[in-house]
Amino acid sequence: MFPLSKHGLADPSLPPRVKNRIRSRGVPTALLGQDVLSTDDPAEVSNLVARLLGPNHLVIHPPIDEFYATINAIRLRDVTMAYLDVRAEVTFDIPLTSDVYSVHMPMNGSADCSYNGIKVEANPFQALVVNPGTDLQMTMQPDSPQLIIRIETQALRRQFASMLGRGVGGAIQFAPIMPLLTGAANRWHGSIQLLSSEVMTPDSLIQRGIGAGPLEELIISSLLWVHESTHHDELTRPAGPTGRRCVRQSMAFIEENLANEVTLEDIAQDAQVSIRSIQQGFRDDLSTTPMKYVRDQRLERSRAELSDAIPEDGVSVTQVAEHWGFGHLGNFSSMYRKRFGETPSQTLRR
Repeated sequence: MFPLSKHGLADPSLPPRVKNRIRSRGVPTALLGQDVLSTDDPAEVSNLVARLLGPNHLVIHPPIDEFYATINAIRLRDVTMAYLDVRAEVTFDIPLTSDVYSVHMPMNGSADCSYNGIKVEANPFQALVVNPGTDLQMTMQPDSPQLIIRIETQALRRQFASMLGRGVGGAIQFAPIMPLLTGAANRWHGSIQLLSSEVMTPDSLIQRGIGAGPLEELIISSLLWVHESTHHDELTRPAGPTGRRCVRQSMAFIEENLANEVTLEDIAQDAQVSIRSIQQGFRDDLSTTPMKYVRDQRLERSRAELSDAIPEDGVSVTQVAEHWGFGHLGNFSSMYRKRFGETPSQTLRR
């Protein structure tokens, strides 16, 4: 878990930020004042990069006495924007990246990388896109700070399924290099610019604890739409209505009634088909059951409410669980942690 509070706000449970001794260079406006590390201690840098990307071995190339690093970052729910600036030539050796996707965009210079044994280069004209579980060695030049967008895997899979209208079969694997000067890439740039403007505007919805979800969906959708992946053709090729009519209708019915009691009989009655047809349709189109789909959607709504809550709201985990139909708090916490990798209380405090 990357140690940032929601929307970049200070978390009193964290140690105070390290006071800058050297100013970060070229930090995006949205990340000004969002410094989480400023140090000449390689171990501190390696530890924070481990939380961001995965356990690593940091190698500093001569002259090592010039080493200094700063990291600025904000986190919404499932998207983190970070700016890594190292004043030395360094190599991050990450044998196995964490269960996250990350997009690396050098603002200047370049980064020479070994990506599962393949030599690639990231620079201001082409970004490096890293899949979960990648064997990555990345050498940064002294004047090559990076803007990094990190996306949680489950969030990307959920958004892909939403765009596709059905479940995703197999892992989503992106091509390592994403061109940044194409017409399609403008959509990606636009989503990042929107994130930046919303974060830096004092009276924006994001600063009020509203709208993080749709903004993250835009960023993730933009990446899925513009960049080549193992499932890219499924999104971009012309297609008719996806899945069975009864499944699409049932999904809409469930969406409208998530806060109410919903039974399998209710779903089948609304779709005007048999219970068996609904069960078969969800299994074929979404690789799940109707009631598991209801439960998962309620967990998603619960997480959104907990993530967007600000202290002034007085929101509690119990209130959120009961609002979305979870009568047993222990079961809710167990299911929540299994799905999102953290407890409801941790999401609320972040």
